[in-house]
Amino acid sequence: MEYVENKELEEKEIKGMFKDMMKYAPSKLCGMFGNMITLPIYTSLFTHEQYGLYTISIAMLSFLCIIFSDWVGLAGLRFFRHHQLVNDLPKYMTTLVAILTINMLLMFSLALIFKDPMYSLFNVPFKYYIGVLFLIIPVAIRALLSQILRAQLKSVSYTVATILNQFATIGLTYVLAKVFHNLGAASILISMAISITAIDIMLLYMSEVHKIFKLQKIEWKIIMPIVKYGIPVAATSLSAWIITQSNKLIMQIMSENHEFTGSGIVGAGYQLTLPILMPLFAMITVAAIPRIYNMYEAKVDVRPIITRIMGYYILLAIPVITVMSLYNIDLTHLLVKKVELHDASLLVPFFSYGVFFLGLTDYTTLQYHLANKTHIDFIIKLISGIVGVILNIVLIPKMGIVGVGIATFAANALYCLLSMIIVLPGLNLYVPKRTILYIILAGIPSAGIYYLFTQYAQGVSGAIQMCGLLTIFYVVYFGIKKLVVKFS
Repeated sequence: MEYVENKELEEKEIKGMFKDMMKYAPSKLCGMFGNMITLPIYTSLFTHEQYGLYTISIAMLSFLCIIFSDWVGLAGLRFFRHHQLVNDLPKYMTTLVAILTINMLLMFSLALIFKDPMYSLFNVPFKYYIGVLFLIIPVAIRALLSQILRAQLKSVSYTVATILNQFATIGLTYVLAKVFHNLGAASILISMAISITAIDIMLLYMSEVHKIFKLQKIEWKIIMPIVKYGIPVAATSLSAWIITQSNKLIMQIMSENHEFTGSGIVGAGYQLTLPILMPLFAMITVAAIPRIYNMYEAKVDVRPIITRIMGYYILLAIPVITVMSLYNIDLTHLLVKKVELHDASLLVPFFSYGVFFLGLTDYTTLQYHLANKTHIDFIIKLISGIVGVILNIVLIPKMGIVGVGIATFAANALYCLLSMIIVLPGLNLYVPKRTILYIILAGIPSAGIYYLFTQYAQGVSGAIQMCGLLTIFYVVYFGIKKLVVKFS
């Protein structure tokens, strides 16, 4: 299949992407700030043991969602435009709902049959185990409807729903924890269940699924592409879970009496990085990917636009992650309220740069999703996940918390490297060389300013120094860019 470059359409889609990005921005920025305020609230409300139990429960939730629900929503996004063009959305929606329903029934059946191995893996109390299972139902519905909204390019609706969900959960958790002290970390799961169920009802009307959905005979020709695309996506996400979440379980298993304190420290390090950084970076990807899918379906060469967007990502990510890593102790003391969890600062540099490589793979692995060869993505991420687990097992006894950081960084970096090496014909990306050069040039004076801060501004708070450094960097960057354009 030949794909041709279309500069006019590319510029149109770039403008459309930036408009969508501005519409998605409130939800992502609120998500970022929501996660930032969640950490100090939760670490002040709960003991470090209860916080560790919460992180393990969320790890279990994400594990089961990856296997039974998330991939259905992602398939809903990937093929929505195709079925819209051929005018068979009712059949498509019927198929998605049927697959999701079967998955939920299968999940409950397997969770009861294999409850002993699951207990051994996650080691959570029975009420948390059952609570997580029932929580997956509204979470799965939200995942599907959210992706349908993205496919419909209803960015404002997506933004409103995301913001409401975030702050409703935080508010309800605070109230329940204060009123019912004996609930502990279970108050978070209950709050999530209530808020997500309410959001699901909103999403039904926002996406107008009730107008599209009509019970239709399910056809095998619709099921097969969804399953063929979705199962490797699920397996890939499971490999990512191994990289980002398994370290909490390994810390728990290796601790004395299987306590949750080590898991709490890892969970705090995780909360200081990925949930804060990813919403910020996702402002680009959430707006760009649906439009890239549309361009690809229109037989347009998408490599130039992916390369440009990848350059924007690098420009946004590198300065933010570098500054966070330089001020890791200040950041940890600001957001983590339990002294027992302050060792999480050691993880911030490793996890932050790990997040950078993980975010970069949104672009380097997009080739596999466009070509419906997601099994390649699964294989390279599985390899990276296995390497991460082995490194955790080897390094934690020798290096403690730092071993977790090294293992996670190495696994994410390896995944990104493999996705750059294994390139499909006709979908190879170009390196945004000019953007990287400007970043290096802008980084030189920024490094000088950082040195002055550390020598002569110790009394200035870390938060102010971080904001100052980022401001200086971007002013210098855009100044250099403007000069180059002027004299070229």
